[in-house]
Amino acid sequence: MSLTVDRRSLSGETVGSVQLDEAVFGIAPNVPVMHQVVTAQLAAARSGTQSTKTRAEVSGGGKKPFKQKGTGRARQGSERAPHFTGGGIALGPKPRSYRQKTPRKMVQLALRSALSDRASEGRIMVVEEWSWAEPSTKAAKAALSALGLTGRILVVLGRDQEEAYKSFRNLDEVQLILQGELNAYDVLCNDWIVFTAATLPGGSGESAIDTVPAAAAPATEADPAAASAAGDDDAPGGSDAPELDESDEEAAE
Repeated sequence: MSLTVDRRSLSGETVGSVQLDEAVFGIAPNVPVMHQVVTAQLAAARSGTQSTKTRAEVSGGGKKPFKQKGTGRARQGSERAPHFTGGGIALGPKPRSYRQKTPRKMVQLALRSALSDRASEGRIMVVEEWSWAEPSTKAAKAALSALGLTGRILVVLGRDQEEAYKSFRNLDEVQLILQGELNAYDVLCNDWIVFTAATLPGGSGESAIDTVPAAAAPATEADPAAASAAGDDDAPGGSDAPELDESDEEAAE
């Protein structure tokens, strides 16, 4: 399995390559751990606000319905009992938390397993950057089409990429998530995972990106840095400037 993916521009062109971290994208997916972590995440998402009233909380029943003896009926002490219409609910649901305690290392392993599963299917996309000066849903849709992304798409953004967030948020097929909130459930719910070079997990950066070398531009006179790097041979007082002997110096005086 190759852990090298192309780095694309917004027009879909390949501008370099990215070496994915083997510890994040190259492990064998642990399905039981992913199942446990996803189950815990779905359980934690439950509101747990359902509630029913017990016989102590319903109204009425302040007195004995009828006398204890002589009616031929079973004795009753209150109309708020569960077997009466309008009475309390026995063993009904009450507000509670459904959260499950999951070890941090299991959560991390589940995320790496989910990312490795998508990488093994070739579903990891790395974009150079979302270089939009202002939000544009039309431009975002055109970029996804140029990149060839279809189905459900998870776009991982940084906190400073506000223009990209506003551009993608109106697209139904796109889910947005911050880099620090990436989790196994959202990865498994989407067909494609799209990173930028800045948000790629596993220490991405210039050291991990093999950029396409550009042709070296010739130094011009308008570029002082280039002239300085060339040794300033043509500059006044440079190495090619003629030296004055003593007679010339006396004539100059």
